[in-house]
Amino acid sequence: MATTNHSSMTYFILEGLTKHPELQLPLFLLFLGIYVVTVVGNLGMILLIAITSQLHSPMYYFLSHLSFIDLCYSTVITPKMLVNFVSEKNILSFLECMTQLYCFLIFVIAEGYLLTAMAYDRYVAICSPLLYNVVMSHKVCSIMMAVVYSLGLFGATVHTTHMSMLSFCGPHLVRHYFCDILPLMALSCSSTRINEILLFIIGGVNTLAPTLAVLISYAFILSSILRIRSAKGRSKAFGTCSSHLMAVGIFFGSITFMYFKPPSSNTMDQEKVSSVFYTTVIPMLNPLIYSLRNKDVKYALQRLVGEKSAS
Repeated sequence: MATTNHSSMTYFILEGLTKHPELQLPLFLLFLGIYVVTVVGNLGMILLIAITSQLHSPMYYFLSHLSFIDLCYSTVITPKMLVNFVSEKNILSFLECMTQLYCFLIFVIAEGYLLTAMAYDRYVAICSPLLYNVVMSHKVCSIMMAVVYSLGLFGATVHTTHMSMLSFCGPHLVRHYFCDILPLMALSCSSTRINEILLFIIGGVNTLAPTLAVLISYAFILSSILRIRSAKGRSKAFGTCSSHLMAVGIFFGSITFMYFKPPSSNTMDQEKVSSVFYTTVIPMLNPLIYSLRNKDVKYALQRLVGEKSAS
């Protein structure tokens, strides 16, 4: 209880993305533009899927949730980062910092498992097309999404609970632009051994399990595609997976670089660059990847724009 009371009176100052004053305004404008594109792109994808009957399938059901998650965890991080560009000191209370960490972890963990669910959806669609509507029923998809969000809540609760038990004393300068696990552990004046073990175990499972599941799914998918005789059929099958593969590679690649690189290579500049990529750039890229590379989405968008123009 003493530790909790001590921590509850702590405040944190976010260092921000850069210390160079001349870069503050250009970076503010850049990330404001990225955030606007992220909000418009993801909200647009959610609305397009909701109002287009042709997109009411399991694949697009998962895609709408991906857009929702991207929108949420970008909103948890980016507005605070924008404030940091235009204010002298970006001060957060202990409660605000833990809330930001908690919300961020929920959505970033959930996204990893959602990408796994999407890989399974592609596996069923290509390897068992005749059973697709049975295996990927609305009930099954809803259960899968409940599991995805539950795993996000579990991981976030465990990490944030143990983080709140740490004592923070001395300088409260977080050498980052948001409250993340590694920068906060660096500020603690109590033992972080349990937190490090939890990061290794839970973070490892949340990265390794989805990655292996995706690799196994695509091994079966590749095997099925190679058995397709027509070049057109193979090209179509690859096309249905290419957008998802790009999203998986970008997301897990940046997460792995951030949290599982060798300790000797730990520099805050590298961590900030990697964090910027998966907190602001990926949520912007995902709707662009799926809208530009997916024929159904492009057709639905063109049809919607055409109807608006005609009216």
